[in-house]
Amino acid sequence: MNPLPLIAPNPPRASLLGAAFARVEASGIYSNHGPEARAFEAEATTHLFAGRGASLAVANATLGLMIAIREAAGLRHRAGAQALMPALTFAATAQAAEWAGLQPLIVDVDPDDWAMAAAEEERMLRERPGRIAVIVPYATFGNAIDLHRYAWLRQRYGVGVVIDAAASLGTLDDCGVGFGADAPFAVVYSMHATKTFAVAEGGLIHSGDADLIERLRAMTNFGFTGARSATLPGINAKLPEVLAVMAREKLSGFDAVCDNRAVVEQAYRDALQGSALQSVAGRRRAMQFMPVLLPESLAPQRDAVVGALAADGIGCGTYFSPHLGQQPWLREVGDCQPTPSADAIAARMLSLPITDAMTSADARRAAAALDSVCAALTDIARIPARVQATPAVAPLMIVGGGPAGTALLTAATKRGLLPEFARGLIVVERDPHVGGGRLGRYAITSDSTAQTFLSAVKDNAHPSIAALHDAPEGRAVAAHADALGVPLVEVGPLLRATGERLADVVRDHGGTVLTGHEALGAERTTDGLWRVTLRRLRDGATVQRLTRALVIATGGHQPLDRLTAQRIAGAPLVELAGERLMQSDAVLTLGGFAQIADILSRKRAPKIAVIGGSTSALTSVALLLKGQPALPLGAGAITLLHRRPLRPFYHSVEAAQAEGFTDFSPDDICPVSGFVYRLAGFRLEARDLVLRMLGIDGRAPDPRVALHRITGDEDAEARAIVRDADLVVAALGYRPIGLPLSGIDGRPLALAADEGAPMVDRHCRVVGADGQPVPDAYGIGLAAGFVPWGALGGEASFVGQANGLWLWQNDVGLMIVDQVLAQAARAAA
Repeated sequence: MNPLPLIAPNPPRASLLGAAFARVEASGIYSNHGPEARAFEAEATTHLFAGRGASLAVANATLGLMIAIREAAGLRHRAGAQALMPALTFAATAQAAEWAGLQPLIVDVDPDDWAMAAAEEERMLRERPGRIAVIVPYATFGNAIDLHRYAWLRQRYGVGVVIDAAASLGTLDDCGVGFGADAPFAVVYSMHATKTFAVAEGGLIHSGDADLIERLRAMTNFGFTGARSATLPGINAKLPEVLAVMAREKLSGFDAVCDNRAVVEQAYRDALQGSALQSVAGRRRAMQFMPVLLPESLAPQRDAVVGALAADGIGCGTYFSPHLGQQPWLREVGDCQPTPSADAIAARMLSLPITDAMTSADARRAAAALDSVCAALTDIARIPARVQATPAVAPLMIVGGGPAGTALLTAATKRGLLPEFARGLIVVERDPHVGGGRLGRYAITSDSTAQTFLSAVKDNAHPSIAALHDAPEGRAVAAHADALGVPLVEVGPLLRATGERLADVVRDHGGTVLTGHEALGAERTTDGLWRVTLRRLRDGATVQRLTRALVIATGGHQPLDRLTAQRIAGAPLVELAGERLMQSDAVLTLGGFAQIADILSRKRAPKIAVIGGSTSALTSVALLLKGQPALPLGAGAITLLHRRPLRPFYHSVEAAQAEGFTDFSPDDICPVSGFVYRLAGFRLEARDLVLRMLGIDGRAPDPRVALHRITGDEDAEARAIVRDADLVVAALGYRPIGLPLSGIDGRPLALAADEGAPMVDRHCRVVGADGQPVPDAYGIGLAAGFVPWGALGGEASFVGQANGLWLWQNDVGLMIVDQVLAQAARAAA
């Protein structure tokens, strides 16, 4: 039988267009909205949109989305504004929004038509008034979504709208008119070679508003509206004349192409009546391929399904899996809301072929092949196993592959131990990639130097890792070598790249890296092992793995329930602050400052109270001072309320004394390094702010910031500061996310961390509520509660916990590595 490729590009044959190309040569015009492009726009409006509205040809659909989103969001939208879009769409939608200066806000989809969920759209618009600048719905797989509703949302919420209709050129709405013909906003279509309206490349923007099309036309030509002088933001997005010739040719007979594809779609629907299909609207869809959901039980075997169909000559894909909310770059820079429907759909999605050359019989053949493959795999799954294999026992499982979890691997490289350490190791990470965690999502600078981050890769024993020092990710961090820290958005790519190289080393030496998985809990077995239950996020499938030792590196968070018990100067914080309360983690993440700007937008002279004496408190103050657009902060606008004295870090006693800083005793000096306030002292940007506020060495305090040290439960002034503030930022530190642990009897183990105590002891061992270490369980990372001691250094006066990537990648990480390897040696003996 003839093969059925998933996509068979069928653009006009350039070899047959010689006369038209000669016409372009004769005109001497090759771009700049020339006669061929203008003619195509007019013909497209007539033939595709019944002569309604106006059209604009662009170089590609992504550029079309960029300028349309920028225009709809407001040419001077505020910093931190967001573009609301569905999880189930192509990466170009989010990329275009980000290039237009907006943060992608990704929400769930409807489980029936797979378009953006209406309830989620309206919830976001209600909860974020003024922050969402534009909605970018996707006409999923060419479906005719309800444009009247988006016109209502635009009017109701005062928000811009741009429709991503990349696969919809040729779709007819319920009235039989081209989808988008009368839309009062921009509808953007693709003319890529793989689309139904196949040209080599290109895009089309259509709207019922001709004036809007002319504004967008100027934006495609550098923002020129008359003379060669920019009056609008612009870019070069014009469709070349040669491509316009091909686009004009594609119009000829295009209705017949769409009608044939509609017949193939219907044949699929008739043949796949027992399958989960998209609920559709409109009289005809310009189908690029046929989407179908596998049975839930076969989602874990999707690769096997694809392979079996390929062996039968039937191409298929998995659009869109992973969806936007599962892609690393979007998880770092976007605002990804929970997406259970999109998660489930993406895990089961399969794309079957629809091409210009296919017939109904071809569709029935492909559908029958899919049914046959699914039936065979289902029968295999039903065969009972005659022998229950005993699961292999891993020497170690690291739960959490973020900066702390991969720091263990980096620590092992420092002594050439990673090949040995990796043998049988299992690393479990929720994200699709290891290494980055959430660090790159913070809109602040680090409290570590560029050199600290680079020390993990510079001269590393593994050449693939050492090469990152001079790679683009390493050079981006090195560019901040003389600055007060590194922007964490620059650190994220280096951490991810390092994590991926470390993961490769682990795999090469017999270890396993399970990305897209989460650990639900661990239970102690009678033979002294840990039985860990893992869940695969894409389909919810669970599995249990045995390990001799366990490292919990799941990071920290700021739980809301902690605020309910928090008291400030004897009074409940939630009663003093009410709805004006934010946690520092929300302030410091990307988009946090924009949210604050929205909250304070109606305050002429806002008052802000920041509670806490931690680095996150000082960093929050620094962000409030330097954020753009600047807040209207007057004298004493920000008050930092703290209990402990604010201490700057110094490299030596002599350096402190040289600046006139003498507020320290011998107990404040690290006996190993000679540093003053090695652990308790603020560093880099936070240190600079503290030095200014304390007036050290003649520095002038920032008049916009006031300090208030809370004196006790009777501090009425502290209570008044919080009560009268327009915004209250709680920077009260982090608590470990942890992992539920159970004993041999299956009952939950009571842990010290559950009662607010440190999660680990001085050897990084997880501590029970009774103060005794939990056997073979270790912890590392943010909020673990580790305090350096002995050869690790630190001042005797230090109270609290010490966190830092350098510590994790060196002495602290090696402390765990040594214990795990020693245990493995004992087990082998």
